[in-house]
Amino acid sequence: MISSNFLSLNKDGQCLRLVYCLKRDLEVNQDRLVLTQNLTLDENKPLMGLKGTYGLFGSSAWWDNLHQRRMPLVFVSGIVLRVYVAGQDKIEANNMLDLKLGDGTVINVGIYVNDKRDVELFKIGRRASVVYALDELKQQPAADGGVNYSRIALEMAVSPSTAQANSFGVSSSET
Repeated sequence: MISSNFLSLNKDGQCLRLVYCLKRDLEVNQDRLVLTQNLTLDENKPLMGLKGTYGLFGSSAWWDNLHQRRMPLVFVSGIVLRVYVAGQDKIEANNMLDLKLGDGTVINVGIYVNDKRDVELFKIGRRASVVYALDELKQQPAADGGVNYSRIALEMAVSPSTAQANSFGVSSSET
């Protein structure tokens, strides 16, 4: 069982199961860590990759900045309305879902799991929660003139049963 560092696994009296943890993912997929860090350090690619404002991706400094809430985080939680396959690759398992947020808006969210079997837990009517880190990209500014971020999924959780109709919402904590 994975423990959460960022998500609350008890929402409105309903327990959620943590199905994705980036820290665990990076332990298994160290190539992702190395490639991301190398791109940050590559001065020949000034417009590609993370800027490194909060430390190199996956480093102890980077995790410390997350835990100290120096890096912006976005928390999203809602009720699953639809689960589906998106993209052009031949993917057999669902990789996206539509979430209805507390304000009634519907957003699409990628499905992140450490164990591929957990994709089956995402069903219509269940609650899903995800927390993203907003890490600055080298290429600045964003199209709207603000800070250009990469949205990195840190954790994802899902309820084992259908959620109560009025128990969903979205929040963010940005510094």
